[in-house]
Amino acid sequence: MSRDIQLKNRWEQVVNLLSKQFADGDELDLDAIIYLIGIQELGRFGKAFKKDEKINLMHIAICRLLEPYGYYEFDYFDHDGWPHYKIKEALPPLKAGEQSVLMKEAIVNYFLEKEIIK
Repeated sequence: MSRDIQLKNRWEQVVNLLSKQFADGDELDLDAIIYLIGIQELGRFGKAFKKDEKINLMHIAICRLLEPYGYYEFDYFDHDGWPHYKIKEALPPLKAGEQSVLMKEAIVNYFLEKEIIK
């Protein structure tokens, strides 16, 4: 199976799993999945977040997802328990489609690492 087809199948697995669990079957988009990963990484479930906190959750998720690629490195937890990352290497300039593929690949790898999908 080609790498692209495998990524597509695994991405669909992630979307279906999360959509059933968190959106009553309505299909979640990439941003919603990144947001959920941010909540997972923060470890505060069932809390209502303010707009700026939601943006920070997405930032946490992106840093965590791109950490294995060498772009970010975990630095510390602040006094409120929020994780902070430092930039190790700047992301290369990517077109919108390339960014989407990179994030989908990183999300699939995250779910494989957590053994949520196979």
